[in-house]
Amino acid sequence: MDGQIPWMNKDQIRGAGQNIKGRIKEAAGVVSGNKKLEGEGLADRVVGAAKAAVGAAKHGAAKKLDR
Repeated sequence: MDGQIPWMNKDQIRGAGQNIKGRIKEAAGVVSGNKKLEGEGLADRVVGAAKAAVGAAKHGAAKKLDR
């Protein structure tokens, strides 16, 4: 990529994906009245947000080092 830092790293992408998966599970749990599925969705969203935050920190550090 010509030495450029991509706009998202793999941790951010994985975190966003897990967050979306969690939102879908949570919504399915709400619609179906399945509290377990709703809870799993919420847990996936929390883990996804944490992964995305780690990715953002790594991305910020990489941008600072690239200057």
